[in-house]
Amino acid sequence: MQIRTVTEDYIKDLLDKGIREDGRELTSYRNISIRKGVIPSAEGSAEVMLGNTKVLAGVKLGIGEPMPDKPEEGNLMTNAELLPIASESYETGPPSPESIELARVVDRGIRAANVVDPKSLFIEKDKVWSLFVDVYILNYDGNLFDAGTLAAVSALATARMPKYENEAVIREGNLGKLRTENIVTSCTFAKIGKKLILDPDSNEEEFMNGRITIANDENSIRAMQKGLSGSFSPKELESLMDVTFDKSKELRRQIIQLGE
Repeated sequence: MQIRTVTEDYIKDLLDKGIREDGRELTSYRNISIRKGVIPSAEGSAEVMLGNTKVLAGVKLGIGEPMPDKPEEGNLMTNAELLPIASESYETGPPSPESIELARVVDRGIRAANVVDPKSLFIEKDKVWSLFVDVYILNYDGNLFDAGTLAAVSALATARMPKYENEAVIREGNLGKLRTENIVTSCTFAKIGKKLILDPDSNEEEFMNGRITIANDENSIRAMQKGLSGSFSPKELESLMDVTFDKSKELRRQIIQLGE
């Protein structure tokens, strides 16, 4: 974990000049790398590096019962864990508000974009696949939402589908891919003073007064999540949505390449 000490005035002075501490433009991402298949025992997994932020996601499928109001649909459950090794501010124990919010934001994007059609997880009456997506923060340096979504969707896009035969789950042999219908990514913006920036690092997050995460697929905005007390005008939101559609092209391309 890299520890840096900066002041709010320093960050704001840089932004007023149109630059950032690491030399990026205001609407640029840090370097992104994605590795697939990093957890051999999982149906699918991916590790994402977004600058110094490091996130691991794993996908597992098990047999479960459908929800009473959705008897022909499988279950999707997303969990996020902020590991103490990732930051001195993370502790063991019950899920923190930050981990709950992270899981909900990642989950909402996946559901809204129908990345996995829940009807494809139906097996037979009173029996469906339960799909578990677990996100682990290994190192924190800002913007867990985009890194978490990238890792989760990459894990889903490369996951194998186990078989259910003779009341047994088969996880080895000639398995096909998990059926995915769509790709969703997210772009997170911070507001520091009156400046809007994409992909805030940990120093920038410390001084942001507003945050918004926009999840989209190729054609549509699928979900938004606003954080903190700062507000965004309609004009600002329109601008951020335009940036989101532009930047998400490269994010989707990296996910698609994993599955080729």
